[in-house]
Amino acid sequence: MDASTDTLRASPGPTIPSAKRATRLIFLVSGIGMSAWAPMVPYAKARLGLDDAQLGLALLAFGGGSMLSMPFVGWLAHKLGNRTLIVASGLLMCAALPALAMVSSIAALIAALLYFGVMLGAVDVAMNAHAVDVERLDGGRLMSGFHGLFSVGGLTGAAVMSGLLAAGVPLALAASAIAVLLVVLVLLLRGDLLDDAPSIDEPRKEPLGMPHALAWLLGLLCFVSFLAEGAMLDWSAVFLRDFRGVAPASAGFGYAFFSVAMALGRLTGDRFVGRYGPEWAVRIGAALAVAGFLLVACVADATTSLAGFVLIGLGASNIVPVMFSAAGRLPGTPPAIAIATATTLGYAGLLSGPALIGFVAHASSLPMAFAGVAGLLVLVGLSARIVKR
Repeated sequence: MDASTDTLRASPGPTIPSAKRATRLIFLVSGIGMSAWAPMVPYAKARLGLDDAQLGLALLAFGGGSMLSMPFVGWLAHKLGNRTLIVASGLLMCAALPALAMVSSIAALIAALLYFGVMLGAVDVAMNAHAVDVERLDGGRLMSGFHGLFSVGGLTGAAVMSGLLAAGVPLALAASAIAVLLVVLVLLLRGDLLDDAPSIDEPRKEPLGMPHALAWLLGLLCFVSFLAEGAMLDWSAVFLRDFRGVAPASAGFGYAFFSVAMALGRLTGDRFVGRYGPEWAVRIGAALAVAGFLLVACVADATTSLAGFVLIGLGASNIVPVMFSAAGRLPGTPPAIAIATATTLGYAGLLSGPALIGFVAHASSLPMAFAGVAGLLVLVGLSARIVKR
């Protein structure tokens, strides 16, 4: 153990086990907060009388707010400390859920989604930078497990909100109940997060400036991985319905299979990365995802396509956590700045990827577009050596 670990253990602050637990639960909180919005979308569309184009424009504010705020958030986390930013942005994020349930105009919806995206982006950057610190102090591999709790939170938030609405709970009350629960969790976890804020007498040693060139490369690899996730989110159901003859009511099973496989892959990923190393984790993960996309694109069978979605979820599950962990260890760049760079480019892939796939599908076909994503993932596998640096 290094001196910083001994100092943490000797201090009256959080212990390493409590910091690990708090970090896992913050990832869970973020996943619940983000996914609780998904079941609310049809209600917002109906309440405001929006057509598909208007709703799509409004939804851009959500992802755009996250992506545009992340570079600034990285600087802010570096100056104030990750714990301060996690708690502040986490509490402010919770306020967005009741607001989204009650907005009465498209302008208010766009403003609320922009605010929601900014706060989620702030939590995302700060919690990943905090996770890098916890992983370094612990000395083991933890990042995949942290992201696994985010995936579990994503499944939980959507399921709980859908269950409350199905039980007849009014939308505003359901959203407020989840928001209050998340506020309580953030406040309870505050004392167990690492206090990494710089003091007046001991300012940050790392200089601020442009991120390391490798941070940009890691971000580009995250772009591809997030693009693959966006392809599953927006195009898997369309593919099963239009190309594999699956009934519309069952077409959502493709994304469900992908999501569960990704959650399982992340929850077991730390052991996998610890055994084979980060480089081989990326290589093997990219190979599995490539195989999954090719199965989906080339074999005209619905069951095989579902198996392909499982392979994609398992393969992609640990690529982003390994990339974020590598970004946080780059020399000469503060972890929050490097992670903000990687996260910004990753979100760009999540936002633009589905549209790019749509353009390729229009010019050729959706199976060809999926094959193109497989080609990009091959490049990720070939670039895996970067995570050893």
